[in-house]
Amino acid sequence: MNFILIPGAWMGAWVWEPVTSRLRSLGHHVHPVTLSGLTKDVDISDVGPATHVDDVLSILEADDLRDVVIVGHLYGGIVAGQVADRAPERVAHTVFVEAFLPHDRKSMLDAYDGARQREDELKLIAENHGRWPPPDITDVANEQDLSTEQIQWLVERFVGHPGRTVSEPVILNRPLAEQRATYIACTLGGHWVSDDVTAMRQEPNWTFRTLHAGHWAMVSAPDELVALLAEVASEHG
Repeated sequence: MNFILIPGAWMGAWVWEPVTSRLRSLGHHVHPVTLSGLTKDVDISDVGPATHVDDVLSILEADDLRDVVIVGHLYGGIVAGQVADRAPERVAHTVFVEAFLPHDRKSMLDAYDGARQREDELKLIAENHGRWPPPDITDVANEQDLSTEQIQWLVERFVGHPGRTVSEPVILNRPLAEQRATYIACTLGGHWVSDDVTAMRQEPNWTFRTLHAGHWAMVSAPDELVALLAEVASEHG
């Protein structure tokens, strides 16, 4: 089975290393992605929501990948949902791991509670030259399922995220509910209880799985996450 793994904000393909190696050992073809602007000291002025969608579409097309399970984590869910929308003939199933969901004409920051919180994030982006700053070690340490070493590993590799990709609206050609999708709810996280995720529980094309993990399940619970992804592949690939 072909997997494309899309990281959340502030991260690159490196965050999927524990999952990538395990999926490959099961015989799957795995393509972890580092999206444009997610390396240090690069110009991000032209990096918007469509840029990250095109990053993934170019992989699908260059390798002529079909029957793909595309996996999006946190912010990566915004990208994964758009890619599945744009290339339904190539994407067999979309998996959202503790992820934000894309909604037509809305940005990722629109999912935040309250205008004040969105304004605070926009201010941070402006103050950091267009990059959305990553959480510091104190914030990440609040994740109760991460070891001290795992926290350090994440924080040392985080980079500021291209701000336009979270602040500008995305475009979907079809309702998100029409996609064949699985949502993996990380019970120590928080996105899975949001109104937009809860609403998708009623959709016949969507299934839900739970994982006892926090925001970074690929780091804290890679074996359990791989088991769920392999299950999705066998059911929907």
